[in-house]
Amino acid sequence: MTDVTRAEIERMANLARLDIDDETLSGLVPQIRRILEFVSRLDAIDADGDRLEHPWLSERTILPLRRDEVRPPVLHGQLHDVAPAFREGFFVVPRLEAMDDE
Repeated sequence: MTDVTRAEIERMANLARLDIDDETLSGLVPQIRRILEFVSRLDAIDADGDRLEHPWLSERTILPLRRDEVRPPVLHGQLHDVAPAFREGFFVVPRLEAMDDE
């Protein structure tokens, strides 16, 4: 099991400026240990080229990996290409009936 102490969890919480009560902190210690133990199992993965094989799957199972590609964000293009309606520099959205006064 990966060893993480309560003091280390408290330190991380302080660095992240999280106010965690004692009861929650006590529960975090075993949870974070399990997470770290699971992540450490990733070292066993043999990722070679564009295919992935690992011991958790049968020998016949091969998972294809997607290529890492940098893509521009959706809003990188013209705004009118992603908005249903665009007028005078603003998105035009349909009025919600719930917002109407009765």
